[in-house]
Amino acid sequence: MQKFSSVDSIRTWTRQHTIAGRRVGLVPTMGALHEGHLSLVRQAKQECDVCVATIFVNPTQFAPTEDLSRYPRPLERDLELLRAEGADGVFLPDEAMMYPEGFGTYVMPPPVGLPLEGQSRPEHFRGVTTVVMKLFQIVGPDAAFFGRKDFQQLRVIEDMTCDLNVPVRIVPCDIVRDPDGLAMSSRNRYLSADERQRALLLSRALHLVEEMVSGGERSVAILESAMKSELKACDSVDYAVVVDAKTLQPIECVGHAGAKSVALLAARLGNTRLIDNRVL
Repeated sequence: MQKFSSVDSIRTWTRQHTIAGRRVGLVPTMGALHEGHLSLVRQAKQECDVCVATIFVNPTQFAPTEDLSRYPRPLERDLELLRAEGADGVFLPDEAMMYPEGFGTYVMPPPVGLPLEGQSRPEHFRGVTTVVMKLFQIVGPDAAFFGRKDFQQLRVIEDMTCDLNVPVRIVPCDIVRDPDGLAMSSRNRYLSADERQRALLLSRALHLVEEMVSGGERSVAILESAMKSELKACDSVDYAVVVDAKTLQPIECVGHAGAKSVALLAARLGNTRLIDNRVL
């Protein structure tokens, strides 16, 4: 596995592969890797000839009150995990490289980024779209792999790529969960034993809604009420909604006019904010 710390070096390397007719797959990460990230690497290895991971804790997607300073950065462990999975290269830019002095150009997120996370974290998706676009321009991949756990982020990147005619295929990858159902997240390591146990309420709430829909319930109001009741033991709930899976706009009934729906929630356990979702 080759390591790159400059734009010119990674760009030259990936272009050589592209010229040779090899398909380049990109797995953007902020490090603190877990099985969810590694599953993206495996899928990129299956679908492409060359797999490039990136590790960059992107400051522009954190608000001043969020956990940028304490976000875990176990770089040597991350590199060992990527090496073991057979990643071909890893790009390790620093903040000065990605946002040099005088930087002032940002990519505004599409409308799908306005509700939910867009309301709870108003600057978040602007940071995400900007850094992802920069990585696309630097690496020049044929495909990029993103987990469905960050469902709204995935939809934002899909719409940005479509709207701006970016020649990168976006590949959604399944959520990876611990055996007890908790969606894997780099932030799970912040949880105390009690918080870790209560965090299971997120996946239980989603499972409950899925069972209710399978049993014939279609009223979004009833489904959302059931989710919120299930989440009462969380310290706070930012949102627990069932919305249109494409637009993320409110709906009244699941399955109306054949449209897919998705249940999305965000809740806090202590100082840790977790998200999860389930396509219905």
